[in-house]
This record gives sequence, structure tokens and C-alpha cells, in this order.
Amino acid sequence: MWRAAVTEMVATACLVFGLTTTIISCFESGQTDPKLLVPVFIFISGFPLLVATVPLTGGHMNPVFTFAAALKGAVSAVRAISYVVAQCLGGLIAFAVVRATMDRGTAVKYQLGGCAIDGGGGGAGVGAGTALALEFSCTFMLLYVAMPIFEERRRRELGLPTVCAVVAVAYGLVVYVSMTVTGRAGYGGVGLHPARCWAAAMVFKGSLWGAHWVFWVGPFMACVMYHVFSLALPREELEKGSDEREEDRNCDLDKFGGDVAKEFEISDF
Repeated sequence: MWRAAVTEMVATACLVFGLTTTIISCFESGQTDPKLLVPVFIFISGFPLLVATVPLTGGHMNPVFTFAAALKGAVSAVRAISYVVAQCLGGLIAFAVVRATMDRGTAVKYQLGGCAIDGGGGGAGVGAGTALALEFSCTFMLLYVAMPIFEERRRRELGLPTVCAVVAVAYGLVVYVSMTVTGRAGYGGVGLHPARCWAAAMVFKGSLWGAHWVFWVGPFMACVMYHVFSLALPREELEKGSDEREEDRNCDLDKFGGDVAKEFEISDF
């Protein structure tokens, strides 16, 4: 299990570093509407990491997915705790690198790309109530797309690259929606990642601790709500349909094998 935790730490560090630097780069690009670039670069950052990490650990890289998986019973409590600790350490590593490499003026302007409430006095953020609503609703949207499609049966049917692409697109979409709906210039979008927000506050300190609880309470409330909602999903019908498709494929294979055997018998005769 410790190998999986270390993998989660490294993957989370890469993800957080990629997301933070690309979002800041988008706002510093000088484009008329830099928000349009954000979902594109989120996809570019997230897709290859998902493809590489899902076969190793499940590709959580986020306490949200770990908590949702624990509620579902897909991972044990001990594994979930080890994953969350590893993800927080990965976030710290990522923001330590960002702080060491980023221009000081840019770091102060964007607070290392951390999750800000009311902009930490800089006017780039949103209020605590708005942030809580965004964290809850956007996390629920992401879970609604990601959790069913990450099931083993779906991964076999669709293929790993397709599943990872859908999740990466969904992540970029909800961030873009959160940036657009607020109408706040310079707002970097919903946090969606408690470990990232915590690590940024630990490294940058100061104003990022203001109402920091929002970035944990909102997503975890969404996880609980999604878990309750998922219990009402028509799982039996979906599984029945999947079983029927699998039986059809097996019948086709049996038919193909019988035809091949018949050809061999005719040729032998």
C-alpha cells in the first residue's frame, strides 16, 4: 500500500504543479479572454497523468475522489487516509517548487495560484458563500461524470484513454463554468482539490487561510450527496444491459469459432 501512496504523492505533485502554472500562464498570456484557454490546458495537464496513474493506484490524485471511493467501499479507510496524506504532501512539494521558480511579483499577484476567498484582499476572489456553493455544485458535477465511468466494467467497455479523456474534459469544463458564472475578472475558478488549496495556504500563508474550510466542507458535502444520489441510480438496468452486450459478444465469438472449425473440417475432408 505504501507504494500506491508514494505514487499518489508524486502524481498529485505533478498534477498540482501543472494545473497551477498553466492557469497562471493563461491569465498572464495577454489574451482578450484567457478563461477560454484554461479548460484546454487543464485537459493537457490532466489527461496524460490520468492515463499513467489510473492503472497503478486508481488515479485519485485528489482527496475528493478518495473520499468518494471510500464512501462507495472501493477503498478501505486505511488506504483512503494514506492517499489523502500523500496527496497533501504532493501538494506541498508542488507549491514549494512553484514558489522557488515563479517570479516574486507574479507569485504575490496570484498568491501562488492558491484558492482565495475575497481575493485575500486583492479583489480576485469571491465571497465565502459563493465559494461554498461553487465547490459543492462543481464537485458534484465532476463526480457525476467521473465515478460511474471509472467503474471497472465501463473501463473495459470504453477503454482507458477514452475514460481519462472524458474525466479531464469534465474537470476543465467545471472550472471554466465556475470562472464564467461569477463574472469576476482574474478569478482562477473553483478549487475542486482540498489538498491543493491546503498546500497553497501552507506555503503562501497569510490571506489564503481566510475561510479555508470552504475548500474542504464544500467538496466533502458533494461527495456525501453524490453517494446518497448514486444509491438511487438504475444500476440493475445498466448492469443488465452490459451483461446482454457481453453475452452478444461471446455468442459472436462462439459463432466465429464454430465457423472456423467447420472450415477446417471441410478442408480436411
